[in-house]
Amino acid sequence: MGHKKQTAVIICPGRGTYNADEIGYLSRYHSDKAAFIDMIDRVRADAGQEAISKLDAMAKFSPSTHGTGDNASLLIYACALADYFSINRDLYDIVGVTGNSMGWYLSLAVSGAISLEDGARLVNGMGRIMTEHGQGGQVVYSVVDDDWRPDRSKQKHVDDALSMIGDVSIETSIHLGGMHVFAGGDRGIKHLLSSLPRGGNFPFQLRGHSAFHSSKLDHIIPMAQDTFSRDLFKSPRFPMIDGQGNIWALHSTDIDALYNYTLGAQINSTYDFSRAVQNAAHEFAPDVFIVLGPGGTMGAPVAQSLIAKNWRGLSGKTDFQNRQKDAPIILSMGREENRNLVITS
Repeated sequence: MGHKKQTAVIICPGRGTYNADEIGYLSRYHSDKAAFIDMIDRVRADAGQEAISKLDAMAKFSPSTHGTGDNASLLIYACALADYFSINRDLYDIVGVTGNSMGWYLSLAVSGAISLEDGARLVNGMGRIMTEHGQGGQVVYSVVDDDWRPDRSKQKHVDDALSMIGDVSIETSIHLGGMHVFAGGDRGIKHLLSSLPRGGNFPFQLRGHSAFHSSKLDHIIPMAQDTFSRDLFKSPRFPMIDGQGNIWALHSTDIDALYNYTLGAQINSTYDFSRAVQNAAHEFAPDVFIVLGPGGTMGAPVAQSLIAKNWRGLSGKTDFQNRQKDAPIILSMGREENRNLVITS
């Protein structure tokens, strides 16, 4: 008797997911994918940069090496795409893909809207452009309570910060499940860190990140469009959900619009990851969400996005954790116990 396949939406990670625990991720899980990793290293060699396999093989994680945009971006791409290839297709039928922030570029490669090599060049090139020309930074603030349900008082702090007028510019960078990510210049970042009420680890600034998905990166768009051609893009094999919640499907994708979004609004407009997840849940009703590695931090924002919409009656963190024990809704490949469910029959 064969298993009944489960339907799955793929979640691609963004920056910040390869940390100390992830050092050696490629060699640990993907020593069988030499041709793919060689291609990634070739992209780096062509750009005069250190090989991704060499960065992954270092004895110790170094934020100043592994955490910079020009290195972290392709390192995460390599880990995530290799994880994607490891999914057991006899068990899972992939019905859609989305991602957080840089994860949109990964979604393009996963869905075949861009080739694996062009995807690697896009991610690596954008990582380098951001490292050399990015401005400002990001601050993360929690907008949920201890049970991961929306907290109105915390949301009011966010609204108050965004309604500020004057010469301190602050914008919404990402809606990330239970977290609100702000983008701003140095003054805006300082203001947020000093004025938002503290709770747990929040607010905190993301190390080595520019003011992604905000007007502070308007100047990046012409650089990106000068570097990457529309000819790299084609229709996806299965639906992609972007950072505005729009669905790009095989027979309805306008390639010009896809190019303009990817190297336009995706760079300088708010990225609504929560909405992308919610729309994927609503449109495709998947049995599970498979979160590609590296790292295991993306599961919580996915769950929080679903809790906000009471998806399948999901009421909070405790409820989510109980369901995960019996019949997991979210399978994070960066977590060993989930990984084994995805790659083995």
